[in-house]
Amino acid sequence: MSTEDADTLKISIERVHHIIHEYLSMRKLCVKWVQRELTFDQRQRRIDDSEQCLKVIKRNKPEFLRRYVTRDQTWLHYFTLKSNRRSSEWTAHDEPAPKRRKTQQSAGKVMASVFWDAHGIIFINYLEKGSTMTRQCTVSQVSENDGKNP
Repeated sequence: MSTEDADTLKISIERVHHIIHEYLSMRKLCVKWVQRELTFDQRQRRIDDSEQCLKVIKRNKPEFLRRYVTRDQTWLHYFTLKSNRRSSEWTAHDEPAPKRRKTQQSAGKVMASVFWDAHGIIFINYLEKGSTMTRQCTVSQVSENDGKNP
């Protein structure tokens, strides 16, 4: 409801909100942002993969946990900063403290993909901005690094 509704009903907007909350038991929520909607085929593939994993778990849980690998990703921003000690200056007692401009947002960023299994981290892959990690690339890197420390 908006001010237009209050004007139409010839009541205050506060009264409109009171009616909505108290009598209609409604509340206003922000829409949750999602990265993207999945297509039917993508949803079906996730269902199929999940069902396949459940079958393997039921059949042989230790073997499943030995073979199961998962991944998480995050952007790592890097900066070119001076340490406080390196940027310190001598000043007289009555002089104000030296000022330092805020740094740029970041000098660059890389995508860190951390792969792990039941025993811990298998390896960490760093992907430069603008690069793409495909499914085939992911599978081959996990296979190459299986059993190695990160």
